[in-house]
Amino acid sequence: MSRHGLVIHGGAGVIMRDEISAELETAYRSALTAALTAGYAVLDTGGPAVDAVVAAIQVMEDNPLFNAAHGAVLNSEGFCELDASIMDGATRAAGSAAGIEHIRNPIRLARDIMQRSEHVMLGGKGAERFAEAIGYDLVPNTYFQTERRRDQLERARERERVLRTAEGDRLRFVSVDENDDLHLKKFGTVGCAALDRHGNLAAGTSTGGLTNKQFGRIGDSPIVGAGTYADNATCAVSGTGQGEFFIRSVVGHDIAARMAYAGQSLTAAATATMASVVDLGGSGGLIAIDRTGAVATPFNTPGMHRGWRLSSGEAVIALFGDEARG
Repeated sequence: MSRHGLVIHGGAGVIMRDEISAELETAYRSALTAALTAGYAVLDTGGPAVDAVVAAIQVMEDNPLFNAAHGAVLNSEGFCELDASIMDGATRAAGSAAGIEHIRNPIRLARDIMQRSEHVMLGGKGAERFAEAIGYDLVPNTYFQTERRRDQLERARERERVLRTAEGDRLRFVSVDENDDLHLKKFGTVGCAALDRHGNLAAGTSTGGLTNKQFGRIGDSPIVGAGTYADNATCAVSGTGQGEFFIRSVVGHDIAARMAYAGQSLTAAATATMASVVDLGGSGGLIAIDRTGAVATPFNTPGMHRGWRLSSGEAVIALFGDEARG
């Protein structure tokens, strides 16, 4: 029986032991465990990697601890814009939903775009009209919003006002990574990469983006080859961090290309690609799994919410930089 398993992330950033309460740490570990359990159950019963990815990510989308769907950050206009994508490594089919505002679980819509349309990426109202046409019920944007995210937006706006006063009235949006508050310096994007019993890989990513992001901004999460990538010949990847840098580094595809063309191992390729993000000035992390079940979780931030579970019996949940890395 072939090895199978999955690896997940719930965001990278300033995640430090002395900056998080014991209660919140427990809550994050429990949430990551629930996501791993949901995804692994699909794999362990012979289900496809694509369905395992959706199962794991949907658990995190429904949990307001993470910056995806319910609990997503607010943009500069004060509402949530959501992005998600998924890729099937067996066929290299992919689906992406960008800039959506009324879909309860964006990762489900990304899978339906992949499986039930002729397109790869649908955005905004067009994506939501497609969703309605295939039976989705839209939800009000207020479903995604939480008081914690409203507070974060107000603090980011205040910092933005200070900067604009100091620098003149130029178009600048202070987003989560620029804010003085350490508790805002976290990219809560969620993702999963999975290997099923049949040797097929898949990856998916879902996010609300950056606090106070400019209305209409699209990051790397819905971009195939950047925030999400899967190919049975090499690996499956999901990223979390400053999306602009992940787009410019074409992170997901770059890892696969290093493996395919340079013969690098998953760990070597993932580490080298993250170094290229750093070289551009970016920060964040990624998760990846290859066709042998090897796992990599490099990040250049103080911490990253992450976990993996393999049929070999290995199971890990980690938050901080001094814990296990794949």
